[in-house]
Amino acid sequence: MQKTDEIAARPNPRSGWPIEPVVARLGADDRVQRVPSPKLDLFIRRRFLTPEMCTELVTMIDARRRPSTISDHNGDAAFRTSETCDLDSIDPLVERLDAMIHDFVGLDPAHGEPVQGQRYAVGQEFKAHTDYFEPSGFDFHRFCSESGNRTWTVMVYLNEPEAGGATRFKAIDKTVQPETGKLLAWSNLRANGTPNPSTLHHGMKVRAGTKYVITKWFRERPWDWRNGS
Repeated sequence: MQKTDEIAARPNPRSGWPIEPVVARLGADDRVQRVPSPKLDLFIRRRFLTPEMCTELVTMIDARRRPSTISDHNGDAAFRTSETCDLDSIDPLVERLDAMIHDFVGLDPAHGEPVQGQRYAVGQEFKAHTDYFEPSGFDFHRFCSESGNRTWTVMVYLNEPEAGGATRFKAIDKTVQPETGKLLAWSNLRANGTPNPSTLHHGMKVRAGTKYVITKWFRERPWDWRNGS
């Protein structure tokens, strides 16, 4: 079986790879901060969403949450302990959110997965992981056979828990604190199209309060709405 470094994405600028058009777009936005690192392309945009919009999304997540799941299960039952909500793609608020994200990164909506919400109560976390699917992993074909791997991640914090809940990018020792409406965006691929292990990140434990985020992922090929892959 091929190693991660040997499996590159197929070029398609509308999907997020090559990564340079998105990097240039975000770099030209004076509201966006680029985290300085040669290891990964990570961007931060504060106040991307209004507090009012965040509150509405939190209500949606609370109403439809379910236990989160992982691919390539490693036997650690505490690896991901959050809850997930599959947001309704035809809800007007979710449609507006989707449009804002597509406009921000400049990618084709057809390559985007449906937006998800995540909820972290006290003690819950998502241990260090990458958002791309490991090409040598057991679940790679199941999740990537139709739409390919994940190219970009866009995540937005919807609130600020009382303590904890930061996101730590271990390879660059960068810890991002939750802040209502703050957006993070990063490429899951290197410039050569192979998965970037330096995107390893940890959704750290919430120590007080509850943390809410939404996440949007983009794929190499158009998302298969029939099969969810």
